Amino acid sequence: MENQEQNSRFELAFGKINYILMAVGIVLLALGYILLSGGGSDDPNVFNPAMFDARRLLWAPILIVLGFVVEIVAIMYKKKD
Repeated sequence: MENQEQNSRFELAFGKINYILMAVGIVLLALGYILLSGGGSDDPNVFNPAMFDARRLLWAPILIVLGFVVEIVAIMYKKKD
């Protein structure tokens, strides 16, 4: 009977910490892409200086790269027994 119970249980590919880290990475990626968007102009003859602000050129790429790094760590992390 115990053998059937052990066979019916399944293990997930990752642990709880891995899934938490993956969720954090996805949030960082989404936030980075949200910061990267917007600020366009409806008229192509009008220059919009918001295209070159620090939010788009500094913070958004940092968050996106950080999100990818967290995702890689989440996949590679293995809890020590």
